[in-house]
Amino acid sequence: MKSPGSRMPVPLGKLVLFTGVAGTGTCALLYYLIQKTFSRASYYQLALEQLRSHPEALEALGTPLQVHHLRLTDKDNFVDIADAKLKIPVSGPRAEGHLYVNSSRDAPFKRWNLQEVFLELKDGQQIPVFKPGGENGDDAVKRE
Repeated sequence: MKSPGSRMPVPLGKLVLFTGVAGTGTCALLYYLIQKTFSRASYYQLALEQLRSHPEALEALGTPLQVHHLRLTDKDNFVDIADAKLKIPVSGPRAEGHLYVNSSRDAPFKRWNLQEVFLELKDGQQIPVFKPGGENGDDAVKRE
């Protein structure tokens, strides 16, 4: 007979189920938070501003433009303290592709500077969106 303060054992099946649900929820939350962190970073935002202001790229993709989540396991996505390289999936009604972004900064906590941004469509066509010293000017590519 059990004493009034003892706990009932949890069946193994329920324990596995609860652990699985908790683990999956934690992974989904972490994935969401990492995506949010990338999408708020200045190198990411600067690249999207360049894309949205580039008539040839917008013509190729069509509007409205949709920006999709990064594939976090893609080897083309890399960020450290001084360099950022991203492959951002984008699409529109006419086409889809990836926005490739190279950005760097001189020292930690300094401004990110775009080095190169180009759009590669699924058909292989590449559209240069930004190169330093181009028509966009330095003010458009630096942000704290």
